[in-house]
Amino acid sequence: MSEKALLKVNDLQVNYGAVQALRGISLEVHAGEVVTMIGGNGAGKSTLMKALSGLEPAATGSILFEGQDITRLPGHLRVPLGIAQSPEGRQVFADQTVRDNLMLGAYHRKVSRQALDEDIEAQFDAFPRLRERQDQMAGTMSGGEQQMLAIARALMAKPKLLLLDEPSLGLAPLIVKEIFAIIRGLQQKEVTILLVEQMANQALAVADRAYVLETGRITMQGAGRELRADPKIRAAYLGSH
Repeated sequence: MSEKALLKVNDLQVNYGAVQALRGISLEVHAGEVVTMIGGNGAGKSTLMKALSGLEPAATGSILFEGQDITRLPGHLRVPLGIAQSPEGRQVFADQTVRDNLMLGAYHRKVSRQALDEDIEAQFDAFPRLRERQDQMAGTMSGGEQQMLAIARALMAKPKLLLLDEPSLGLAPLIVKEIFAIIRGLQQKEVTILLVEQMANQALAVADRAYVLETGRITMQGAGRELRADPKIRAAYLGSH
């Protein structure tokens, strides 16, 4: 890949005490791409997302965003640069309304209330169910609705890079299908996405490119379609699907 990557990770290592969770990860994400990271439980996928968001420190290696070294930059300073995450487990503000959650997603932006309201309306257009629930406490919604809210809240930050961490986690199959339809819609709008997902079949289907993460190391990479058709990937992650 070229040097013009939006996100460039070089030989990243993250430790939990004496345990190496990431063992020299290198990857790139280019503007307009959907890049998927697949792997089993404990592979290090969520650790990678936390490191990119500034929630876990890097032991060694570097993270470059638009050419700027952000490896040691605190997480709250990465959001204004254009990195926003929809975290694993959704983590909506349960005791706040849907509308308030969306407003909190734009906390760093210096815009008028009118502009903020317009952006919220745009999210309601994209996620009609959130419009119906806008005055409801987020913690009382279904898992699928909370996932939609987590994605919409991240989009309120106007990210250049959207990090989606296990968006299908714990959701019923019909809701998973709906979530991936949302991801495809974002892809059509050329939103740049790094997607971490255990449901490899669906994740590879939407991916321009993909990486396979095993025990903290990238073991394979390539176009999403190519990896989806690879016999080793099918045997390890796709089963009979």
